[in-house]
Amino acid sequence: MNSKQLMNRAADNIRILAASMVEKAHSGHPGGAMGGADFINVLFSEFLVYDPEQPTWDGRDRFYLDPGHMSPMLYAALALQGRFTIDELKAFRQWNSPTPGHPERNVERGIENTSGPLGQGHAFAAGAAVAEKFLEAKLGNEVVCHKIYAYISDGGVQEEISQGVGRIAGNLGLNNLIMFYDSNDIQLSTECGDVMNEDTAKKYEAWGWNVMTIDGNDPDAIRIALHTAQQENHRPTLIIGKTVMGKGALKEDGTSYEHNVKTHGAPLGGEAYRKTIEHLGGNPDDAFRIFDEVQALYDNRRQELKQIVADRRAAEAVWSKANPELARQKAQWFGDKAPQIDWTTLVQKKDDATRNASAACLSLLAQQVPNMVCASADLSNSDKTDGFLKKTQAMKHNDFSGAFFQAGVSELTMACMCIGMYLHGGVIPACGTFFVFSDYMKPAVRMAALMEVPIKFIWTHDAFRVGEDGPTHEPVEQEAQIRLMEKLKNHHGADSVRVLRPADADETSVCWEMAMENMTTPTALVLSRQNVTSLPAGNNYKNARKGAYIVAGSDEAFDVILLASGSEVSTLVAATELLHRDGIRVRIVSVPSEGLFRLQSKAYQESILPADAKIFGLTAGLPVTLEGLIGTHGRVFGLPSFGYSAPYKVLDEKLGFTADNVYRQVKALLSE
Repeated sequence: MNSKQLMNRAADNIRILAASMVEKAHSGHPGGAMGGADFINVLFSEFLVYDPEQPTWDGRDRFYLDPGHMSPMLYAALALQGRFTIDELKAFRQWNSPTPGHPERNVERGIENTSGPLGQGHAFAAGAAVAEKFLEAKLGNEVVCHKIYAYISDGGVQEEISQGVGRIAGNLGLNNLIMFYDSNDIQLSTECGDVMNEDTAKKYEAWGWNVMTIDGNDPDAIRIALHTAQQENHRPTLIIGKTVMGKGALKEDGTSYEHNVKTHGAPLGGEAYRKTIEHLGGNPDDAFRIFDEVQALYDNRRQELKQIVADRRAAEAVWSKANPELARQKAQWFGDKAPQIDWTTLVQKKDDATRNASAACLSLLAQQVPNMVCASADLSNSDKTDGFLKKTQAMKHNDFSGAFFQAGVSELTMACMCIGMYLHGGVIPACGTFFVFSDYMKPAVRMAALMEVPIKFIWTHDAFRVGEDGPTHEPVEQEAQIRLMEKLKNHHGADSVRVLRPADADETSVCWEMAMENMTTPTALVLSRQNVTSLPAGNNYKNARKGAYIVAGSDEAFDVILLASGSEVSTLVAATELLHRDGIRVRIVSVPSEGLFRLQSKAYQESILPADAKIFGLTAGLPVTLEGLIGTHGRVFGLPSFGYSAPYKVLDEKLGFTADNVYRQVKALLSE
């Protein structure tokens, strides 16, 4: 058997396993997996560098799958590497199986990212490529010199996020990024020609990519393209592989089932499946087999990798001896541990906007956390991430010595690429925009929560007090939406997204401390544009770590509890003077994070918000934002509309967010 015959045999083995997994599960997508088998086989058996003995080795190449529905292809190829057993392939899409319908991040098994929402996977890859460049600039190419491979499909190219990734990767010159586009012209319900007729190659060339178009089922053409891509010094590479959907598939009568839409999203079924397996050289009665010659191919690659990895580790050992401090930092950065930060030098201004307070925190972090990258979607001077930028510089084409990532106006792309920076390892990412534009980022926030990525989302202009910009820029429902994520628990039992809306500048400092300590889940910081009156003197801000705490008023005797987060807390404080005149005893509670509060002991929760207390909640968002906290004897005053265009102080007056209206609302509550 010559080399090409062996490579075709190995690809057919992947096709057989992929089709059989879908057939056994009675669910899945065989067609794309069968068409992409040639590329994944060449990449995994000849090019991808990883440590067979230590899969999490930080010097490995990374492979990011975008079309998660092609998971059977990935699982089958990883089985050839020895990372999945045949029994695990047979358990595809079953309860508690390591082979779920769409891949879920498991680096030890060779799965670098959770994938499913098309477009996000290759954005993770582009972010990983940025991280690799950034770390190379910090540490040197003796220890950071690997490649980032991405796999995208027709659907991923159609998703709008691909435009952001294409633009940014080309503009930065990410020559370490090599992406295979599985162009089979078939999608789930139709042929691609029905929905697109663009010249994809020219589009990527216009973005500054190195583009090659090949026969994506020819191992020789794939090999040449990968060799060429590895030699590219200035541009990311797109390999457009013209592949055959359902390659090798036959119908019941033995005629070709290739190029058929029906193979995309359903098992081949019955006799068609049996004919296909026989056609590919397998036994339909015993299809879950790795051919001996294919196993030998991958065993040989395993031996090659041992030597490649040994050489690289030896070079790193020499570097470590010559650069002990950098070696110590590298170990810390890749250890997924919270950085050590001295917050004692941080002094906040009284009565400042919490976005400004965040800028002060970011300025300190830029100086003390050398592996932190901060990003903004063209709003750094307004979301105040420029507090970080002023202490570093923006990344540029072929210059990654800076730590600020200018993403341009592309919130979803920015968020996904920042997630990819963390997935690569060694980098702590943060990204900012206006809170109302968090809507663009929700799919990325969800994926970050699923993968437990401790990215820091910085969302400013947190309420209708954006004012003259009007309803298009005034977040009303956004806080309620993101706080729903607090109610979901991750594998560590923590809130899947930690949402922190600080009440003033000093509480912002504590919220940033918590954000930097949190390495198991995303953190969202929701910050004000306008100045916020500082809380009463003597407040113990460290109690904000418990999610909700008393900031003013009585610990014991009170008639009513006033409850809020963010800017509204100071409005409650202003109302207490009016209430005191009527002899009403008040407790004021700041709730920067309901999720954290719910993680506290029942005794603590009861001590802050007793079940029989009358509670008045004030929120600049939807009332439901606080309704889970007020119990059966309370009410919430919130915003029932999208807001209006006017100066924010006028809006406060017109919409009832004043001390006078709080007084009236509380009096009405107490009279019930």
